[in-house]
Amino acid sequence: MPRRIRSRVLPFWRDPAEVFGLRYADAEHVVWLDGGDDATGMSVLGRAHPASELVTAVLAAGEGEALGTGRVEVVRPASDAPVATVQEGAVFDLLAEALAMPAVELEPEVAAPGPLGWFGWFGYELGAAADGVPVAHAETPDAAFLFLDRVLVFDHAARELRLVWLDSDDAAAWAEAEEAALRERVPAVRAGAGTGHPHRPTSSDGRPAGARWRHDAARYAELIDACQAAIVRGDAYQLCLTNRVDVDAHPDPAEAYLALRASSPSHHGGYVRFGEHALLSASPEQFLLVEPSGRVSTKPMKGTRPRDADPVRDAALRAELLASDKERAENLMIVDLMRNDLGRIAELGSVGVEELLEVEEYAHVHQLVSTVHARIAPPLSVLDVVRAAFPAGSMTGAPKHSAMSILHGLEQGPRGVYSGAFGYLGVDGGADLAMVIRSIVLAPSGASIGTGGGITALSVAAEEIEETRVKARALLAVLGAASTPGE
Repeated sequence: MPRRIRSRVLPFWRDPAEVFGLRYADAEHVVWLDGGDDATGMSVLGRAHPASELVTAVLAAGEGEALGTGRVEVVRPASDAPVATVQEGAVFDLLAEALAMPAVELEPEVAAPGPLGWFGWFGYELGAAADGVPVAHAETPDAAFLFLDRVLVFDHAARELRLVWLDSDDAAAWAEAEEAALRERVPAVRAGAGTGHPHRPTSSDGRPAGARWRHDAARYAELIDACQAAIVRGDAYQLCLTNRVDVDAHPDPAEAYLALRASSPSHHGGYVRFGEHALLSASPEQFLLVEPSGRVSTKPMKGTRPRDADPVRDAALRAELLASDKERAENLMIVDLMRNDLGRIAELGSVGVEELLEVEEYAHVHQLVSTVHARIAPPLSVLDVVRAAFPAGSMTGAPKHSAMSILHGLEQGPRGVYSGAFGYLGVDGGADLAMVIRSIVLAPSGASIGTGGGITALSVAAEEIEETRVKARALLAVLGAASTPGE
């Protein structure tokens, strides 16, 4: 039988960061979709309980393996004796089967009182391989999703805190215990949670953490030249060239995230920890918003200028971004690509552009943003939309297949979670996925950061290199690492 979604509005408000620091920061399988301190939307907190399932997908590594094949594993990580079931084959097909939604009782096209379903990430290589592009093997899972059937929902606009859960034998008891715990405000918070100054990792001798850029400045300039040569040949119109920084740091994931959100506030931030892997994101870019009604939108973000402490200089940089032929062309090319991607799953005539070339302001950068929308053609689902649009064109370039193939040869290594997408796939047919940019990824080997930008025929190498540094600077500061690559 379909399960009922239940909710309870609590008669008090709590700050999500406070609740996280007190009750969720030590959990090893936990998700915080973070709307930020100045949010007008929604934040969500949830963690695994003994019956929660975690699905991970890993692409086959090595030459000669069929593209897009690999392994999908399902396990209950919070159970007393976790036992994994494993299937091998076409990863996206197996993933779609594993992420099949349970039947729930909802009126048609009515949203749930809060998101319940699969929370996690799709890595870049998953989408590239599904499109027939060779990929490098990543240390992190190529997809990882935790099923959350009980969450805390913070409605910032209404300042309303509610519990949302799927009916089960022990769910009502969970709701009672959670409300009781949230009523008790404990003044002492976890180290770093309330101060905004958590521990910044350093090496064992007290020096800043070591950072290794995959491509130094000189090599990155050569790669920009190679991108522009491909554009001149007609192999691409734009290429989103990326770099990676590996940092010798193993910070506490929760404390590092609290430091990141303090320095880089964003409306699509997120903390996703699945055991030894964690994603700490200050992402400003929404990849896909799918409403239960079938409306889908995407907000490609292309075009960047740094912020400046001087208001006059800051306003000039904003105006410069808006007037730049190069940045406008870069954004418009991705708008066209996303219109094409959504057209593959949309009702005829439903694809449109809602906002074009708007400037959004963040703590460290001005961004040029557009909004494309469509209506999903029945009987297609959220995963059909993901398959059609992923990886996002703002992280590949155009045309997408050609761009990803060229970039695979140039970048010489995996992107991993970076330039993928994270968020949730809801049991009500909705979804909200953000781009994995402005993010730190933690793994057993240490921390990593991705950074990059769109290369066009008008790109200037020195400006593109500086853009990668601007985007990485705040993330490296959280890890206590230098922000400038070797020359």
